Amino acid sequence: MKTVIDSNAGFCFGVVKAIGTAEDELSRSDRLFCLGDIVHNSAEVLRLRQKGLEVINHDEFAQLRNTRVLIRAHGEPPSTYTTARDHGVTLIDATCPIVLALQQKVRKGYYEMKRVDGQVVIFGKPGHAEVIGLNGQTDNTAIIVSSPDDIETIDFSRPIRLYSQTTKSREQYEKLKSNIAVRANDFVAHDTICGRVANRTGELRQFAQSVDLLLFVCGTNSSNGRYLYEYSRQFQPNTHMIAATTDINAAWFSGVTTVGISGATSTPRWLMEEVKTAIDHNAI
Repeated sequence: MKTVIDSNAGFCFGVVKAIGTAEDELSRSDRLFCLGDIVHNSAEVLRLRQKGLEVINHDEFAQLRNTRVLIRAHGEPPSTYTTARDHGVTLIDATCPIVLALQQKVRKGYYEMKRVDGQVVIFGKPGHAEVIGLNGQTDNTAIIVSSPDDIETIDFSRPIRLYSQTTKSREQYEKLKSNIAVRANDFVAHDTICGRVANRTGELRQFAQSVDLLLFVCGTNSSNGRYLYEYSRQFQPNTHMIAATTDINAAWFSGVTTVGISGATSTPRWLMEEVKTAIDHNAI
């Protein structure tokens, strides 16, 4: 049986930057606070916690004074920076450059819409860290839509500016744009999906079709992982989502000659390598 790791799978640039920043800071100190999980993968979060990275929530952040806090790749709303200034907290900002550029676009669109009584609409997962940061650019007035058909809260008689969370499906975003365009008078949609994420589907389709069994490794709370897993199943029905080697079922391998291992933009390479080693050494 042959086991192959998808060469295109694993951390995106923004996550690599954030984790590198955390490791660099921890090399000079044995403790560093991080506002939220640095990545939506519990195994990687645990690895960094063992190095001294302490994950905190926003309530805990508000209680800190005169310390250092890492901002992860997902970005933060303006209120986080205000709190840091007021409390003497030094922010180590590892916001993904693509997310940062999107925040600036949303902020600009917000002021444009404010002048003409318009609306900023964001296509994204409600409550997702990136979406919270984007909504913060609009003073939390944006309309958040989670699917192409989730448009009933939009007032189509008013101007509309549409943006997308960087990790959403381009296909779904195009459908949403079409659904709004046929009903709106003044509508502009901005192309804000990350190119790395958009190109990932074509690569994953080819990889999924080249194997008999696909193990998709990702955290259970990864939006990108859930989307790519469901996408994989369209082209390789024998696809299973796992978070660790303990999730592997030996019965899946019956009659299989080629096993593929892939993952989300939040999946560390070392974890996929660990899965491969477990399979190759029959440790499942």
